[in-house]
Amino acid sequence: MTSSSRKPETAAITVGKPADFAEFWAETLRAAEAVDPAPELIHRPGLSTDRVTVGELSYTSFGGVRVTSWYTAPAAPAPPGGYPVVLHIPGYISEPAVMKSWAERGYVAIDLAPRGKLRANAVVDPGFPGLLVDHITDRFAYTYRGFYVDVVRALDVVAGLPGVDAERIGVWGSSQGGGLGIISAALRPERVRCVVAGAPYLCGIMAATRLTRSYPYEEITEYLRLDPGHEAKITETVSYFDGLNFAADVRAPILVYLGMEDDVCPPETGFSVYRLLPEPKTLLTYERCAHHAGLRWAVPEVEKFLDGFLEPSGAIA
Repeated sequence: MTSSSRKPETAAITVGKPADFAEFWAETLRAAEAVDPAPELIHRPGLSTDRVTVGELSYTSFGGVRVTSWYTAPAAPAPPGGYPVVLHIPGYISEPAVMKSWAERGYVAIDLAPRGKLRANAVVDPGFPGLLVDHITDRFAYTYRGFYVDVVRALDVVAGLPGVDAERIGVWGSSQGGGLGIISAALRPERVRCVVAGAPYLCGIMAATRLTRSYPYEEITEYLRLDPGHEAKITETVSYFDGLNFAADVRAPILVYLGMEDDVCPPETGFSVYRLLPEPKTLLTYERCAHHAGLRWAVPEVEKFLDGFLEPSGAIA
């Protein structure tokens, strides 16, 4: 909770950017692109309706890990040029959903399941809690390296799907999904038309461990309580994965929304990443709101923002 002595709006959180940051991510993406994603879209008639087609979208990602996400689309033939896409990234403990309501609004909707989620945990399953600190002392082995790439490769795969307009892909998520929306838009600026990031996690990571005692950041605090000698190494590793070091590379218009009493992703971190984002950008803040970040009031703004840039043909009659 934000105390009266804290001023999140003016907090100055900085993260050292490694000299080889760009090289690390360029090499990571080169390694990922060397793997054939072998996308497969399997229709699920038992979940589909006469208005919405539901399927499972699988592809091979970094390190040869196969991941599977939910796919929904209007059942009607795609219009000329294809449908726009909403790519939703789940939160830390959230599981992907079947986004039928978005398909009914005229979108191809993908709810991702990066490695470790229920639909993609056959090979990599660090647990929740667990993911944040899994191999955290080695940036090359850190589980989030592959997790980040799972999102980036989803953008590549979705852009190649039939019936999709690859020029109209929007990314939306809250918490982990918000942070990864910013990060994926920075790593694939040519793919992302617009971004919505609610209560972004993975931004100002080490500072957040001092601002909150809530999970997931508490995982790092607990790790260091047992092994304080690893603090420097952990700080170095997470600097390669911190959203503050990606923010300046976002090229898409972005909407950020924050809860001013968020004790999971402290608002100081949200304001700090927002300041680093280039224009055009919009910030919504909600007083007396915790980690849900004013979702009740934010959702209509999210829909309006995405519709404005992605221009769906309209709700299914």
